[in-house]
Amino acid sequence: MIFLLNNIFLLANTFNKEIKYFIIKEKIIMNRNEVMNVLNFRHACKEFDSSKKINDEDFNVILEGGRLAASSMGIEPWKFIAIQNEVLRKELAPVCFGGTTQINTCSHFVILLTRTANEIKSNSEYIDHLLRDVKKLPEESVSMMKGFMKKFEDTILTTDSALQRYASEQTYIALSSMMMTAALLNIDSCAIGGIDKNAVEKILMDKGLLDTSKFEITLGCAFGYRVSDATPKTRQPMDEVVVLIK
Repeated sequence: MIFLLNNIFLLANTFNKEIKYFIIKEKIIMNRNEVMNVLNFRHACKEFDSSKKINDEDFNVILEGGRLAASSMGIEPWKFIAIQNEVLRKELAPVCFGGTTQINTCSHFVILLTRTANEIKSNSEYIDHLLRDVKKLPEESVSMMKGFMKKFEDTILTTDSALQRYASEQTYIALSSMMMTAALLNIDSCAIGGIDKNAVEKILMDKGLLDTSKFEITLGCAFGYRVSDATPKTRQPMDEVVVLIK
């Protein structure tokens, strides 16, 4: 139920029955405890409840978490193959040794792709399309952005391998955003990096799902609902991982 009072909306919980948040002038305000609850809720789920499926509306929000993620110079070098199909997941599970159980039991398995080095160079068709058709920048801004990117390529990212690493780092940002979006919806996740990329590549190519001239496989992530409670997080203390300079 939503109560309207002086333009402040008090909504029922997203995470559990104790958690509430306010929306004031279209801005979500969560208190610190609520934020910490979400951070502690997220964990690397080792096995999902295969009987529980994520509804389309929630999963679309998770995908939006990736689509709207930050990327260096706004290049958005990613593509997400979202797999709910159980037949395909069973085919992929044996060659994803780091997440066989997760892939077989999750609701959705996402393979995150990264654009190849040639795709993100300043003179590529993709960058031209992104700047002109997606961002709809004026020609002056397009030229300025391409010039900046070319300078970056000539001075810092001088090899294709360096460009590829740079692009892949952006895809990891998208992954993190998707996982935290899932946690906000009380949905579990597990990033899966231990995969046989050549074998996964072949499966996807055989099904017409991957063009290796434009994309390479970066990693996967399983989403669903945990089958058992997570163990409490153990992390290094704050003073061992943070240097605060005032």
